[in-house]
Amino acid sequence: MGDVTIVECPRDAWQGLRQIIPTEEKIAYLTGLLSLGFRHIDAVSFVSPKHVPQMADSEAVMQKLSQIKMTSGDAPEIIGIVVNAQGLERALATPGVTTIGYPYSISAYFRRANANMSRAESRELVEKLQRDTKAAGKKLVVYISMAFGNPYEEPWGTEIVEETLVWLKDVGVRTISLADTVGTATPQDVAELYAAAKNCVAGVEIGVHLHSRPERAAEKVLAAYEAGCRRFDGALTGLGGCPFAGDELVGNIPTEAVLTALAARGVSTGIDTKSLAVACAMTHELRERFTRGAKEPRPN
Repeated sequence: MGDVTIVECPRDAWQGLRQIIPTEEKIAYLTGLLSLGFRHIDAVSFVSPKHVPQMADSEAVMQKLSQIKMTSGDAPEIIGIVVNAQGLERALATPGVTTIGYPYSISAYFRRANANMSRAESRELVEKLQRDTKAAGKKLVVYISMAFGNPYEEPWGTEIVEETLVWLKDVGVRTISLADTVGTATPQDVAELYAAAKNCVAGVEIGVHLHSRPERAAEKVLAAYEAGCRRFDGALTGLGGCPFAGDELVGNIPTEAVLTALAARGVSTGIDTKSLAVACAMTHELRERFTRGAKEPRPN
């Protein structure tokens, strides 16, 4: 166990690729991550295969992954993303999924474009997610999309994020991740918003799912850490872009940048240097074979 929670996000990295990664390859990769000490993995999503064909085999992937016996350490957290009640039903029926993830957008435009829901419908779904995951003995993480800014000329401000956090806590959500969907947040923005979020909802685990240009990744991670964040999402080698950013160099923060930045502060992450090197090599190999001609994925 480390001082922080590192959430590895292959699902986010893979879901927009034109080339479909075979089911057995996904299973082998995820098994490899587990064997290397990654204990929190955003692995699958339960969405329409028509919209995200890469994730059409999520049940098959999890069926096999759930049969793997861990030889040491705590049981892993395996996150399955859902965007509607049908996805929730599928996720709850799938073995091995321990945590349900839901992207809740505070942007009306983004919410309508991605989920075709009103604010009221999205909030009703969150309440159902909380009830049903609790009844099933599962965890729930809600990602607040557009938490750090909005490019659509809609109202945005810290007070909107804080109101959302308070509402989520009131309905029982205990793990929330602030998503910099368009990757425009500065380190100061990250620090200020995280500090405000932490101060307005005690007793809730608040993480960050950041996007960044590679050269700014470390400073954003450290800004969040120094503001009190202890849960970080990342994707090995930075695989997975951000089509809403308007900058092709903005994408998922590389997990290796997260780990290196935190290690420089003396923070234990639970993943050693050797394991990280193997994980990066494994990811580069997969990336070489399946990202040619890729389009960028839809971020949280």
